[in-house]
Amino acid sequence: MKSADSIAKQVGMTLRKIRQDRGISLQDLADKTDVSKLTLGNIERGEANPSLSIIWKIANGLSIPISTLLQENNQVTISRAHQGNKVVSANQVCVLEPMFEVANYGQSELHRAFLKPNSEYKPGAHQPGVIEYVTVMSGELIIQIENETYHLFAYDSLKFNADRIHAYINPTSSTTILHFVMTYLK
Repeated sequence: MKSADSIAKQVGMTLRKIRQDRGISLQDLADKTDVSKLTLGNIERGEANPSLSIIWKIANGLSIPISTLLQENNQVTISRAHQGNKVVSANQVCVLEPMFEVANYGQSELHRAFLKPNSEYKPGAHQPGVIEYVTVMSGELIIQIENETYHLFAYDSLKFNADRIHAYINPTSSTTILHFVMTYLK
């Protein structure tokens, strides 16, 4: 498993490469992501370990999957639970594990997520065109999408347009384990 420092450096190098490939300044990126120029500079230099909410803001602003920021170049990859990269929500209730990094700013990504007991995670809305497929692998989950709620149990799945405000709620006293597939417009 990689250390938080090595993950931060990897995210920073990848972010800088994407930004430079697209020819945008740090200020332009700050405007697109609602993340300060100072914070973005610290991330690019590997001096900051961004939270899940900051990584989402950056990914949304760049219209890329968050796993793109964590990508490695391997031809064969095994994704073992609790051994890969992890991104933690600002409120510490959701741990997201990108399962496989997507090369070349891909159109889809896979994640495991672990939602703490009796907690709520609100990622907000993603960029237009993002579709989430969520499967409950263990436990229960209430997904709130704007004013609608859906109660899922083990092995239930839900597909929705994730460019709407949504939240994940674990109503139980056990960790809920989720599997996400997210697709993006190219």
